[in-house]
Amino acid sequence: MASSALTGKLEADVEIKASPEQFHEMFAHKPHHVHHTCYDKIQGCDLHEDGKAKKAKEVVEAVDSDKNLVTFRVIEGDLMEEYKSFVITIQVSPKSEGSGSVVHWTLEYEKLHGGIAH
Repeated sequence: MASSALTGKLEADVEIKASPEQFHEMFAHKPHHVHHTCYDKIQGCDLHEDGKAKKAKEVVEAVDSDKNLVTFRVIEGDLMEEYKSFVITIQVSPKSEGSGSVVHWTLEYEKLHGGIAH
């Protein structure tokens, strides 16, 4: 079992203009279209941050269409140089007021060693 100092969980909510069904459909069945919706951050499904390209190969672990939920596990790429495991769960819900949705992002990870920042 991993030490609690090596494991972490980050959660964030992000408001979007799309419906829960549209967002879920894209991430669950058309991830190659993601870069069309947030072209300023994702180009060709390669994430760019601070001018350095980052790559991650992911597998879809779970899809729950009733809950608009998708879970990915990173299996290769830059993240795996610092993390033993990295799992991303995305669940989208309609906003309580007005149009659009709220995407709840959950990142769960285990670092390779204590020298890696959260």
